[in-house]
Amino acid sequence: MVTRVLVVDDEPDILLMLRLALEGAGFDVVLAADGEQALERVDEERPDVILLDVMMPVLDGWGVLRRLATFLDPPPVVVVSARSSPADVEQAVSLGADDYVPKPFHNADLIERVRTAITRTEAERRAHRVALVEAAGN
Repeated sequence: MVTRVLVVDDEPDILLMLRLALEGAGFDVVLAADGEQALERVDEERPDVILLDVMMPVLDGWGVLRRLATFLDPPPVVVVSARSSPADVEQAVSLGADDYVPKPFHNADLIERVRTAITRTEAERRAHRVALVEAAGN
């Protein structure tokens, strides 16, 4: 079974670059240019993991995380953002993000984070969230 990744970013160049990198790594990729489209794609496509930008029009990444928190079994979310202050990381984690990757990033690192996000147990997800917040504060 091929892993489906939903990539959410308002920058067309980022969407294209991530789609090519992820497809090259064997993933099925679905794209969304804003938060509202992302939530529609979650309902329609049932992705295994979401790569989510924070700063977007219509509905930003924070709003997407808030709405995903109301879902019965939301997919893991890896926030990919130029915003990388400790407060941003803490907010993302408190809203349910499973990982946080600051831009710019290396494709290979991001692909590894995607693979890890989909294989973690719930206990591992909780422990990683705590470690993210601790690392951001240092």
